[in-house]
Amino acid sequence: MNHQRLAEVRARLELPLLRRAAGLLEGHHRSIYKGHGQDFDDLSLYNPGDDIGDIDWKSSARAGIPIIRRFVRQSNLTTILAVDTGRRMGALAASGTEAKSAVATFLASIISYISRDRGDRVALVAGDAERLVQRPPRASTQDLEAMLHQLESLYGATAPAADLVRVLDRVEDAFQRRSLLIVMTDESGLSDDTLPVLRRLRMRHEVLVLCVADANPFDPAVGGEGNDVRDVDGGLDLPAFFRTDPSLRDETEALVSHTRAQTLQFATQADARLMVTSGIDDALADLIRLLSRSRHG
Repeated sequence: MNHQRLAEVRARLELPLLRRAAGLLEGHHRSIYKGHGQDFDDLSLYNPGDDIGDIDWKSSARAGIPIIRRFVRQSNLTTILAVDTGRRMGALAASGTEAKSAVATFLASIISYISRDRGDRVALVAGDAERLVQRPPRASTQDLEAMLHQLESLYGATAPAADLVRVLDRVEDAFQRRSLLIVMTDESGLSDDTLPVLRRLRMRHEVLVLCVADANPFDPAVGGEGNDVRDVDGGLDLPAFFRTDPSLRDETEALVSHTRAQTLQFATQADARLMVTSGIDDALADLIRLLSRSRHG
């Protein structure tokens, strides 16, 4: 296990951004425990990356500088990663430079990194139509690295078909305590089939849905100029000369817009917060925006 994903996250990302994400996750911790999981501890100076929701405005006005409230946590949060490992995740992301699975694994690594530093635990339920993997909540570096490597090993363009309902059903059966549930799939992952179980899970957990956007086959960055493109799920080949057809391009863009709107509708109906990201370079910023909207919206 030479590839250390948690170390990669720390090396690749700016610390203030990670601190910002950690502060926003702390806000989710408080919302889950409705305040009784936190005890006020002390006041301290505001530092870049601290959650602005913790600013004590009266104390700040008296001191003339930003002052925040510090809290002591009485209990640790469990974050559940419910991950779609179907073959669609082996296809290219919208960035055109990495597979959707690589983006999902990177997001899982960010969440694991922040959780480990906070002393919180991360559990995994990952699967598709033929496989289902469950790992119990753990917080140590060794356990989280093993979890991330196992998740990475499940992905591939030849993986079984997706079955997100199967994954969510297992989460519903296995996790009774209120937790932060993070569902990871692609833009087509939410459907009429997933809606009932998502609604049931939302009654018990706080639910965030992280989707990785599909690549547009008409984007020159996808597959390169003059190359054929293959759909990993249906096996359809799109010859290179088709990719210059403007009417096909327009139809594809309309379909992408419809799929994204439908995904947002499913998430809204389930009372879950949705994020769609195009690739690794945008993943953390998109996650921070999602957590900020969820905290203040």
